[in-house]
Amino acid sequence: MSAARSWAAGEEGLLIDGELRPSRSGRTFETVNPATEEVLGVVADAGAEDLDDAIGAARRAFDSSPWSTDVELRVRGIRQLQAAFLAHADDIRAMTVAETGTPISLTYSAQLDSPVESLGWVADLAEGYAWETDLGQASPLGIPSHRWVRREATGVVGAITPWNVPHQINLAKVGPALAAGNTVILKPAPDTPWCATVLGRLIAEETDIPPGVVNVVPSSDHAIGALLSEDPRVDQVSFTGSTATGKKIMGAAADSLKKVFLELGGKSAFVVLDDADLRGACATAAFTVCTHAGQGCAITTRLLVPRRQFDEAVESTAKVLGKLPAGDPTDPGTICGPLISDRQRQRVEGYISLAGDEHGTIVTGGGRPAGLDRGFFVEPTLIVGVANSSRVAQEEIFGPVLVVLPHDGDDDAVALANESAYGLSGSVWSGDRERAVEAARRIRTGTIGINGGLWFSPDVPFGGYKQSGIGRESGVAGFEEYLETKSMAEPA
Repeated sequence: MSAARSWAAGEEGLLIDGELRPSRSGRTFETVNPATEEVLGVVADAGAEDLDDAIGAARRAFDSSPWSTDVELRVRGIRQLQAAFLAHADDIRAMTVAETGTPISLTYSAQLDSPVESLGWVADLAEGYAWETDLGQASPLGIPSHRWVRREATGVVGAITPWNVPHQINLAKVGPALAAGNTVILKPAPDTPWCATVLGRLIAEETDIPPGVVNVVPSSDHAIGALLSEDPRVDQVSFTGSTATGKKIMGAAADSLKKVFLELGGKSAFVVLDDADLRGACATAAFTVCTHAGQGCAITTRLLVPRRQFDEAVESTAKVLGKLPAGDPTDPGTICGPLISDRQRQRVEGYISLAGDEHGTIVTGGGRPAGLDRGFFVEPTLIVGVANSSRVAQEEIFGPVLVVLPHDGDDDAVALANESAYGLSGSVWSGDRERAVEAARRIRTGTIGINGGLWFSPDVPFGGYKQSGIGRESGVAGFEEYLETKSMAEPA
């Protein structure tokens, strides 16, 4: 706990125009440990005036400083930020577990180490990127001309991030946006402000990133983020969160026609074909849905198995879930930690109760773990008997809840997987690689694993089809989300 407290931003949690400071109102709000329900500390609570200051600082830094044109400065600043994270990794790791409730084992991958590593990849990309492309000569309308294309920063980016994997998403937005030459206002989720204020502190104290280039505005008020969508000084909004909120952001951004990147909800299918290693596939599906208590938009939460193997699949999956109990996130052996808040636990429990109304059966789990009287824990839960059209099978639950559904062959499995408003991720298992690849090609989703392959990497674009979002994060495609294209010509 001492390490978590030592890294608390406290009342000076805002980073605005290079200064770590309190909010104008002097208000603070608390951050809570989801595993113990203990108040960890406080952070500055930004209001509309603070956000206005941050937008003004970002606008000035973009318009008046060399940041958008000095690639060397940008690369140096990003590498310094990566080095600062690495230098303080132990303290940040402890703080992350305390604030998010993530199992500590995950901080050695997606919850901390992987996103920090990705900063190096982004710096390398910016350093070697072809900012101008020569198109040679042509004579449009009979006028001999030399043409070229230039890529330039979009401008001021408002980044709004969720609580489930805060370092990963904060850095997946801030890193590429900075590398492309933009300035940024980061508005983190109220549940995990410290993961963002630490980022602000490292930038202010341990990098050459100029004042105003990055501004961090934690707030207990969800409506503050909406102001980023409405303000004409902001050129782009990058949002990760619920589909419902994404739609509101898109609507608010329409008035100024600003660029919008949206990474939204998911209800991804784990498809097992009839020649697959059934037990291995079911074990993987069970492990995946327990990871970080199922609090991941790309987690596969619908397990589609051959009808004739349904009972065997359910039994095998339930057995594995029983060996992955919810537990203390500081224990290296824990995979399923707590949910982020009591509100989220009530939401998950509401869906578990709804399963009964939709003719479903709870095979295992469904309650609160015995012996864990404090913390926002829910047992890993397996549900059968509901239709693919049911709310439990269609809506994003964001908890350790897996629905098993039968299919009648490859075509039916693909149809069931595609019967969703979402299209974020998925998985296909088969003993025949070509058969698995063919099924994967037909599933309308932005990312998909085949026989356990993992796509998660800084060089791989991530995003969704349909109501799972617009645009891509990570990879060259994610970097170029933060660029404009300018075509230029002169007499040949």
